[in-house]
Amino acid sequence: MDIMYYDHGTPAERWERARMFFDAKDFAAAARVLGKLVEEVPAQTGPRLLLARAYYHSAQLRRAESELRIIVENDPVEQYARLMLGRTLQRQGRQQEAERHMRLASALAGDFEHL
Repeated sequence: MDIMYYDHGTPAERWERARMFFDAKDFAAAARVLGKLVEEVPAQTGPRLLLARAYYHSAQLRRAESELRIIVENDPVEQYARLMLGRTLQRQGRQQEAERHMRLASALAGDFEHL
């Protein structure tokens, strides 16, 4: 595919294209579309979170971690980003660091039994 395909269209069209790639489990293509979109709308959590998930599912764990840290820095109570950050750190073998984020995610979800 031509690189222009990934960048073509309005932000809303590219968001839909990225979601289609993600749903089709083509995480690398989703990340290509989302990377540019996140640059354009850095304050929006949705595209950045989907980008982090695409990185996570394509085993680009450092990139996923970086995007997730930006989200939780900007929105410390973003529960799903905390959960994903914990899982990303676990997959990197950083269990102790992951525990903090996993506990926070549980608390934010109202699951106090796992604290």
